[in-house]
Amino acid sequence: MKAAVLGSPGRILDRPLRIEEVAKPEAGAGQVLLRVRACGVCRTDLHIVEGELAPLRAKLIPGHQIVGEVAGGATPELPMGARVGVSWIGGTDGECWYCRNNMENLCDAPTFTGYTVDGGYAEFAAARADFVFPLPEALDDLHAAPLLCAGIIGFRSLRVAGVARGERVGLFGFGASAHLAIEVLRAWDCEVYVATRGESHRKLAESLGAKWVGAEADRPPVELDRAVTFAPSGKVVVAALSSLRKGGVVAINAIHLDRIPEFDYDSLLWGERQIRSVANMAREDARDFLKVAAKIRLTPKVTTFALDQANEALAAIKNDAVDGAAVIVS
Repeated sequence: MKAAVLGSPGRILDRPLRIEEVAKPEAGAGQVLLRVRACGVCRTDLHIVEGELAPLRAKLIPGHQIVGEVAGGATPELPMGARVGVSWIGGTDGECWYCRNNMENLCDAPTFTGYTVDGGYAEFAAARADFVFPLPEALDDLHAAPLLCAGIIGFRSLRVAGVARGERVGLFGFGASAHLAIEVLRAWDCEVYVATRGESHRKLAESLGAKWVGAEADRPPVELDRAVTFAPSGKVVVAALSSLRKGGVVAINAIHLDRIPEFDYDSLLWGERQIRSVANMAREDARDFLKVAAKIRLTPKVTTFALDQANEALAAIKNDAVDGAAVIVS
């Protein structure tokens, strides 16, 4: 099969992914083989390819927002031809304290799709059957792919932030995940305030119904109940914190974050304000979110790339050149 393979991590401008012919995977015990129909491109893929997340394999096929059809290892629950999705968490040990206490997203020995095992920048992929999600008919391939990480993790971020219906919620950064989260928030009758760099991102936020949109250094005109940061910047975390009411929560949606600057405790954190990190996702998040997405007919804005253009897709993510989500189609 054809795949985009990472050997040595490097700057995306140096095109570290190589398009190669490699052996098609086989479905092992407890796995299904998927014919990949689409694979969303995530900023975490960029962190992996550029080496900000330490390499764990000599060669790797990235990609963890996979839409595919079952082509091997079928089960009664996942018959041949069934259309399914795969996300970032590709498996857990099921035995550690976290798994036994309903916190599998914090598992001590997880499998990460497109990081510890090969992912979906390819024509075929193997996945653990109990971490594969049947896709609702209302979600087509192209628009389902970005939901499988950006959508699920955005949904979990809203949960971690404790968002309740009708609250004032700030989104700091407005890329692939935030432009999906805003649709859920509007379905929950929340007022959404967006601070982000890039005029095109601000226009997208306005078009999706944000009550207020400003540049990344701008402060929303009201105090927020909750905020979610989507940029891997510590400065953005402080900006979000400075916008909260007392008792408010900031959820940091970033697998990699640069240094958080010093800030004044008395004015920014005192008053039972909270900062929480968002770590991975659980299968419950995926199942619940996919139901919500189908119900509200969530349709991400998508830019498509061919598999041969995997480097270009990641470069577009790095340079904020894509409004919404990028998706690779085989």
